[in-house]
Order: sequence, then structure tokens, then C-alpha cells
Amino acid sequence: MKAGKSPSTKKAPLAHGLKEDILELIAAEGMRPGDQLPTEPELAERFSASRSTVREALKLLEQDGLVNAIQGRGRFLSALGSMSIERPVTIYESITEMLEGLGFTVTNAVLSVTEDTADEHVAHELGLEPGDPVIRLVRLRLGNDQPMVFSINIIRRDALPGPIAYRDWGVSVTSALEGHGHSIDSSIARISAADLPADYARKHDLKKYDPWLLVEETCITRDGQRVLYALDFHRSSEIAFNVIRRR
Repeated sequence: MKAGKSPSTKKAPLAHGLKEDILELIAAEGMRPGDQLPTEPELAERFSASRSTVREALKLLEQDGLVNAIQGRGRFLSALGSMSIERPVTIYESITEMLEGLGFTVTNAVLSVTEDTADEHVAHELGLEPGDPVIRLVRLRLGNDQPMVFSINIIRRDALPGPIAYRDWGVSVTSALEGHGHSIDSSIARISAADLPADYARKHDLKKYDPWLLVEETCITRDGQRVLYALDFHRSSEIAFNVIRRR
């Protein structure tokens, strides 16, 4: 007897698409934690979907912790659900992705790119030996032509082979690394308030933006390799990060 596809196999793509539609609706409506979602019939009518597909999409949102279901009352947006719209610090994304997500038109000013060697701290962060070769990239990230992030990226030299003079350093480093088979999917980060290093602040006339929100980050690929150590100074008057605290 020929086996057929199970109903869940057919329904899953529709449900996953509807899940994203509901998240877009949450963002468009400016919903906040604790706000009640439209009912299943209302969502079915709004998106011209079947009740079963709506129910499956809502279950996916519940499984992700984005929506809380309360028996007899309905479904409500969780704190995590609102954070997924506001781009929480717990999600890894490149500086370019973050700024574009905040609505900025992004340009990158490459201030310097040099061959360097790892000191003890960098070697520890990247799993290297002191003196191993690295690339040191310094850039100013602009959003709508205004300084937003001052970045010092230190990259394992073997992760981006070839002469540095022939590479476009204005693109996302995350994308460049991915092009060489190093797909970053997580990072370990420390966030603190800091002034920009005095030599950079003076040279590039950035002292007036002190203090910055410094994100010191070691980026890790899917196979566990530490390929990028970043010091990203975010302009604190324009950029903030959201976190969830749970008891």
C-alpha cells in the first residue's frame, strides 16, 4: 500500500508562514507584553486562513514562548514575544543587520585594515597562540550618515585568506566570513559603558559622543571555532539593547 503524506507535513509550511504574519501584525499594532491577541476566528478572517492553520500557527508561537495561552481567556503576548519584535540582545546579528533593523540606511567608513599579531588577550579570545597572525579592521558604521557604531574587529588570519589589499572591507564581516565557510551563529558578549579610546576619539572627532555602549564580543561558528573578536562602541544616545529578566 502506498503511503501518503501526513496532514502535519502538508500543514506545517502554511502554519509557519502564518506565524510570521501574526508576528508582523503584532509589530504593526504596537502590541506590548500582556496585550491580548485577536481570537482564532478573527485571525482566520484577517488572513483568509482555516481555523486549523491558525491554531497550528498559534501553537508554534506558544512553543517559542512568544505567546501565553490562558484557559478560558485567550492568548496574550509574552515579554519574549515583544522582545522578538524589538531585536533583543540575545539574538546574534551583524552590526549592519542591527542598524538596518532599526531603520537606518547603513554605510561603512573603513578607517584602517592591517596585518597584526595576537596579543595574549586576543589569543585567548580566539583560541590562538600569542603572536599568531590576525587581521585588525577599524571602521565607523554610519546610520543615515550619522556615527552610530565604532568597530574594532580582530579576525583570525586563516579565516579570511588572500591579500587584504584586494578585499572589500566595507561589507559585513559576518557575510565575508560566511563566504569562506565560517558561519557565525552565536557569540559571547560583555556590555559596559565606555569612552572611545582617546587616540581614535581625537583623530576622528568622536569625543562628543562619549560615553558609548561597548559590546565586547567573541563570535563562534556552527562548528565551534572562534573566528572574530569585536569591540563595538555603540552610540548610547541612539542605540540600546533589550533583555528579559525572569524569576
